[in-house]
Amino acid sequence: MPHIRLAPPAPTGPGVLLTRRELAFAWILLTVLAALAWALTVAQSRETGTGSGTMGMALPLFLLLWVVMMAAMMLPSVAPVAVTWVRAIGRTSAGPVRAVRTGEFLLGYLLAWTAFGLVAYGLLAATDRLLDARPGAGRWIGAGVFMLAAVQQFGPLKSVCLRHCRSPMFQLLRYSRFRPRAKDLRVGAHHGMYCVGCCWGLMIILIPLGVMNVAAMAGLSAVIFLEKLWRQGPWLAWAVGVAFLALALLAPFHDWLLPGLETSHSPMDTDHMEQMLGPTPS
Repeated sequence: MPHIRLAPPAPTGPGVLLTRRELAFAWILLTVLAALAWALTVAQSRETGTGSGTMGMALPLFLLLWVVMMAAMMLPSVAPVAVTWVRAIGRTSAGPVRAVRTGEFLLGYLLAWTAFGLVAYGLLAATDRLLDARPGAGRWIGAGVFMLAAVQQFGPLKSVCLRHCRSPMFQLLRYSRFRPRAKDLRVGAHHGMYCVGCCWGLMIILIPLGVMNVAAMAGLSAVIFLEKLWRQGPWLAWAVGVAFLALALLAPFHDWLLPGLETSHSPMDTDHMEQMLGPTPS
């Protein structure tokens, strides 16, 4: 019998597998983007303080700030999935095309969080109106938010979405069958929806703690990172749920736990708005 040598299949397109240097560059790029987002978020927090309610922001400005915050908080935990997808892209594309497709993936991911930002803005606006009508309701709003976040930590949606975020390879293989048109944008948005399903309970904690509470954001970012990438991540999710239950019980009696639900808060002052958006035309 003749000797038959089996060779791995060649790439299906013009691209080649990423080199170690290119993979390292992808990691560095995501790290730099996250660092820049954190720098912008910290700078903004110095102007607004902890941030009560919508902070008087119009929806477009709030969404812009929200996307920067989500980039800061979520890019570290999504980096392994993003780099894995970049490697898959490297099989069929190269050079500028590969860079554009990678950008589409990240854009789709942030679009999913932008959609949740609309929900967050609605909740914050409703909270503002309720506090104006009933100033003493803040402690009960805070207790309710902590309780809802705890329930989400223990719920089936959290389990399903966290399992996807921890082991996304099956979904990445499934994504390979998507039609080419806007494929990377849809892949990023699809994975982003899983992340929203996994983390929305953690994000609503910013309602009582303050949208621009940098310490809270850093703590939540660490929790998200460990839940997704640490071996004991599912157990950590349960431990965080227990902590939220404790905060729900304490919130009605300790106002210092609720800096984002201050009953007297004012919109961002005109001078600061002009610094951000430019002077209003006369």
